[in-house]
Amino acid sequence: MFQDRPPRIYRALAEPGVRRTVWAALLPRRRRALARLGVPLAAASVDLAVIVCTTLLLEYAYAYTMEAGLPASSHLRAWRLAGLLALVVLCANTLRGSYMIESLLDRRPHLQRIASLWLAAWGAVLVVSFVTKTTTDFSRAVAAGTFVLGLPALMAGRALTARVVRRLALPGSSSVARVHLVGYEEDIARFYAGNQADALGLRVVGTSYLRAPTPGADPAARQAQMDEDLDLAVSVVRFLRPDDVFILVPWASTAEVERCIDAFLRVPAALHLRPGTVLDRFPDMQVSRVGRLSGINIGRRPLNLAEVALKRAFDLAATLVALALLAPLLGAVALAIKLDSPGPVFFRQKRYGFNQQPFWVFKFRSMRAEADAPFRQATRSDARVTRVGAFLRRTNLDELPQLLNVLKGEMSLVGPRPHALAHDRSFERRIALYARRHNVRPGITGWAQVNGLRGETLTDADMQARVAHDLHYIDNWSLWFDLQIIVRTVLSPRAYDNAF
Repeated sequence: MFQDRPPRIYRALAEPGVRRTVWAALLPRRRRALARLGVPLAAASVDLAVIVCTTLLLEYAYAYTMEAGLPASSHLRAWRLAGLLALVVLCANTLRGSYMIESLLDRRPHLQRIASLWLAAWGAVLVVSFVTKTTTDFSRAVAAGTFVLGLPALMAGRALTARVVRRLALPGSSSVARVHLVGYEEDIARFYAGNQADALGLRVVGTSYLRAPTPGADPAARQAQMDEDLDLAVSVVRFLRPDDVFILVPWASTAEVERCIDAFLRVPAALHLRPGTVLDRFPDMQVSRVGRLSGINIGRRPLNLAEVALKRAFDLAATLVALALLAPLLGAVALAIKLDSPGPVFFRQKRYGFNQQPFWVFKFRSMRAEADAPFRQATRSDARVTRVGAFLRRTNLDELPQLLNVLKGEMSLVGPRPHALAHDRSFERRIALYARRHNVRPGITGWAQVNGLRGETLTDADMQARVAHDLHYIDNWSLWFDLQIIVRTVLSPRAYDNAF
């Protein structure tokens, strides 16, 4: 039946391994449905087992060690604590789709999301215990042990689950989606060059090549050729029974895309339009609705309202604690500055903050006061730096007054470092996406700084590296990420690189 067709069109039936899967195509569909249901249930069961086992083991160990036996109340309080933690973790992961096969196949690390969720679960435990006046019912030792040991146990369980799923989700596995590709030869070749089936969590069971239009061809002949190719492609799809059909025809070819849609809406498979190379820059894009208007969302707000509230609450709490603990140090630094050189204790400079709104940033003065001197970036062995100022800059203590900016809401503890206005205007014209740094509040420290990207920027490459780290932070923010950066700011030697 295919002898009068161009050989490229029915290449799907000649590909190695496809003949074996064609005759089994009627059977895997049920197994695939069971697998796509069973994998999330198994992943959720692993989290549940980890939380329950960790809590019960610690409760029983504490009871036998400290209470010389196992009181009847231990059963109840252990199960209550484990149940509340599991409820928060499982519900949140289910709503976020973290148990789906696609999420488990994601090569990006799950550790930050798990850590943030674990902190949120314990926050829920504290709130519920406070409201119900049951905080004294829980053993502090068991609660602390569960908090400390539960997180690495959850991470280990998720790593093991993801590894098993990735091992099972091979291109030949019945658990992955079976996909058929339709498009012009160069577009399909580009798809294969830029993607690997196992990394995408799918299996390509067939490929239908459409003949490219001949320049100057008669429109009626072109339409007949397209109809002929699509009729054969639909027949192949009906025979192979894939789960999904991807149309790789460029969106600019509107008429051809419309004909493909009309053709493949007649087959029992999910139909997808694959975006062109321009939209490949945005891996997280999705179709969204604003009111009654639909559009392709290629970028969300850097932080949603809940994330903004969480980050601000953390900033305020941590800043108040830091100011209380560091008050003696701040006083000592201020006295040392006054004794070392004449001039004010604080240095103020206008910089751009969130949404490019200017604000006055505070720092301990580390240079000699020079009235009406034009701004010039500090360099290594700068003669303007005072003896006390050199120590403050090497140890990052000159940045501590910016805690006041955090209290005022102009800055955050962690975020892209604000630059002088002259530098902002200059780099915005020369560095792509530089202005995206202003989509979040600037920070006292940041991901670029703890990676040694601070100090003098001699070339555009220096600033490009800094901006790349800042944008990575914006796109991957989490409370756990902020905590990591704060710890590394204090303890990591790289955070002190180029400090002069």
